[in-house]
Amino acid sequence: MPNKKSAEKELRKAKKRNISNKKVMTTAKSLVKTNLKKVIANDKSVKDDLNKTIKAIDKAAKKGVIKKNTASRKKSRLMKKVNSVK
Repeated sequence: MPNKKSAEKELRKAKKRNISNKKVMTTAKSLVKTNLKKVIANDKSVKDDLNKTIKAIDKAAKKGVIKKNTASRKKSRLMKKVNSVK
């Protein structure tokens, strides 16, 4: 338990931020998973859903949930797999 008032407030802020960050990351991860499942199934509609996924990854990077280079790497790997679908 925190001993000072400022530490208590920081703990409350950290909990709120954790919930917000978790929501952003869960959304991005679930979109990536659905896209990967479509790639494995050779579904052509994966290219339509790709924009939503990239947007979610970019938002996570913008909010600081993931780093910029991590977002770029995730997008690059996803694009590579999507482009392999014929």
